[in-house]
Amino acid sequence: MVKKKNQDARMKIEYDPKHDLLNIEFVPDKDIAESIELDGIIIDYSENREIVAIEILDAGKRTKKDPLDLIDFSIVKEKALG
Repeated sequence: MVKKKNQDARMKIEYDPKHDLLNIEFVPDKDIAESIELDGIIIDYSENREIVAIEILDAGKRTKKDPLDLIDFSIVKEKALG
């Protein structure tokens, strides 16, 4: 199943305190073709090897009680050098 590119798709950062999972979705509209787990960190890849998402298991144990308190968010928008 191929999904159409959603121009409104945005990167998402979610924390689930019940399960202590931190999920960062870089490309929410892409299907996951492969997932690799390395020491409790799961990296999801699309068919063309783009990173779709990163999930951190036991995030509060690896960082602090509420991992979202660690976010210092800023956006730098510049055109990529081509």
